[in-house]
Parts: sequence; structure tokens; C-alpha cells
Amino acid sequence: MQHRIVVLGAGYTGATAAGRIARRLHADDVTITLVNAEPDFVERVRLHQLAAGQELRPLPFDEMFAGTGVRLKLAEVTAVDVDRKAVTVQGGAGPEELAYDTLVYALGSAWNDGGVPGAARYAHEVSSRRGALRLRERLAALEAGRPVVVVGGGMTGVEAATEIAETRPDLDVHLLTGGVLGDWLSRKGRAHLRKVADRLGITVHEHAQAAAVAEDRVTTADGTVLPSAATVWTTGFAVYPIAGATGLELTDGGQIAVDSTMRSLSHPDVYAVGDAAMALGPNDRPLRMSCASGVPMAWQAADAIAARLAGVKVPHIPIRYYQQCISLGRTEGLIQFVTADDRAVEKALTGRTAALYKEIICKGAAWGVANPTLSMPTRRRRVTRAQQTPAPAAHSGAAA
Repeated sequence: MQHRIVVLGAGYTGATAAGRIARRLHADDVTITLVNAEPDFVERVRLHQLAAGQELRPLPFDEMFAGTGVRLKLAEVTAVDVDRKAVTVQGGAGPEELAYDTLVYALGSAWNDGGVPGAARYAHEVSSRRGALRLRERLAALEAGRPVVVVGGGMTGVEAATEIAETRPDLDVHLLTGGVLGDWLSRKGRAHLRKVADRLGITVHEHAQAAAVAEDRVTTADGTVLPSAATVWTTGFAVYPIAGATGLELTDGGQIAVDSTMRSLSHPDVYAVGDAAMALGPNDRPLRMSCASGVPMAWQAADAIAARLAGVKVPHIPIRYYQQCISLGRTEGLIQFVTADDRAVEKALTGRTAALYKEIICKGAAWGVANPTLSMPTRRRRVTRAQQTPAPAAHSGAAA
């Protein structure tokens, strides 16, 4: 008589949620299955480093979750049937169906080409390990002087452009941004970003939008043609299409609509966290797709699930912002301090101190995921009898 909890996706949010639930509930009362297509944790916030040619330390899930009670299922999610409360996955043994009593949807997001002609075919992305490795291979093959165009002037684009320019100073790096460089930052933050871009030799094209991408060039909306031996696309993220086929209530942007505890508005046995969910933060502003939003969302969902199963009061974890951490290569950084609802204030940390600050934040986030038995105190509650469900055996069959 165990309550079956299935967590889909083992990025920052899914892995955090699975580990935290395991620390909150008694192992005799629940089974926790974490489904992920890869055996190692991907530090998504470092993928621009991987693309630039740096090596990242592997973090195997079987080591991370050893002794926690979390069961890792290496498989790709192919369908979610919220009416039958079942997930279809494709693993090495073929299609399999996993039944659940509570589902945590944490499949995240992928890059968004925005429908720009040629972008999907010719541009590179750094939102996945596969994409970062593909870009890494392309950059390694480029001769000195070849042009690289980074499309998108947000945090991902800025980090990719500066990392590439620092690692490969022999390349001609260009950055396209739809507005002014760093227009979301404070005056001090914008000035520092401009200073670093100039020092690294990055050519910044402001008020420029890509209208088409070809194998060897990017054409902007005003007709300007920029030669490009490697185009990097960083204009934004989009929720994986599988969310739209679940039957869950979605927002216009394709995210799963949830309440303040990350519970689906349409299906109370489903929780969604991270980029896949649309939750409101301070002043009812939607939380942005980021690790800074996703990890607190995972804490809230895990604690709400544990509390409801144990029949105790659901805690409320305030989700607010403190800073935006931006790496500008390995020796420079920018820490933009912000209001609770993510608006820049004038205070900002720059230079090597900021680079160290960002490194500590990245290592801390990875450590929290990799050490679920150490990152928080244990208080395992028993699941009330009403919430315990006999678990029928999973069976194989055709993918839905």
C-alpha cells in the first residue's frame, strides 16, 4: 500500500523535487520514480562553458540518489495521460507505462527558434547538452578570423558571446540584440557589460533582429547581411510540446497553469515546476524561466505534496528574486541585484569578485541537487491511510 509518486525530468527542478520529497515522507509509504533520458545531471547554467570547449564534471544520478529511496528510470517520456493517471516512456526495453498517484511534471523547456526561416536548420543552441556539444564541435573546427553570430541579447546570449570570445579570441564574435545591450540591467550593470564586450572584441548590433538564417550568414530585419560560420540562437525558450498533449490546463504560452503550491489548476494530482509551469511571484508577476525560479518552485511543490499526503498544513515558501548572476567569461562577472519581483536596482557587483560570486552560486545549486540527503534536515512524515493506494504492476505496451 504505497503512494506512487512519479517525477518527470531530472533537471534542477525535477531532481530537487524528487530528493526533497524523499526527505519529507517515510520510505515505507511512498515510491518515488524519477524519469530522465540521461544518466547524468546536466548543469544547464554551464552549457555555454561546455560549448566553448571546457570540460564539466560528470554528476551521475545513480550516485546522487544512492540510499535516498528515489528510483531512477532512464527513459524518454512520450505521453502523459492525466485521465488514466499514466505516463508512457520509451527506454532500452521498449515502451512502458508507469502509473502514478501524484505526478510532478518537470520536463522544462527547449530553445525557441521563433519561426525564423532557417534558424531550426542552421543555428546552434545551448539549452541542451546535445546542442552545446554540437556547437563545441563546430567552433573547434573554425579557423582564426571566422565570424560567429550570437542572436539574442538576454542573459543566455551575453554569457555565450563572452564565453566564446574569451576562449577563442581569434574568432570574430558578433552579438545581435533587439534593444540596447543589457537594457534590463541598471546603469552600472549596462556600463560594465559594455566595457567587457568591448575588451573581448565583441561587435554588438543593437536594435537588430534576425529575419533569416542561412548556412553562412544571418540576415536582419533591415536587410543587413552578417557573414556567419556559426550562428548561436539564444532568443528564448519554449515548453516542450508534450505538455500540450497532456490534457492539463495551459496558459497561452503553453505552460501548465498552477496555483501557489505548484498544483495544476485542472488536475489536483499533478504538480508542475520549473520552465514547464506558469506561477506568479511577487506583485503577481509571472516567474521567469530560470534556475532562480525553478528551484524554489520545486521546494514548494515537494513540501505541498508531503504535507497533503501526511494530512498536515501546507507550508508556503515565498518565491522572490535577489539577484541575476551573469558570467562574462571565466574572469569577469556581473551580479545585478534586483527587487523581489526581478526589477534591477542600481546596485551591482562586477569584475572578478562577481565571477567568483557566480561560481559559488552555480556550485551551490549543483551541490544541492547532488546531495539530497545533506542539503536539508530530515523530517519524514507518514502518509495517511486515505492517501495510500495499492500499486498495480507496470506493464509494457504501445506508446500512446
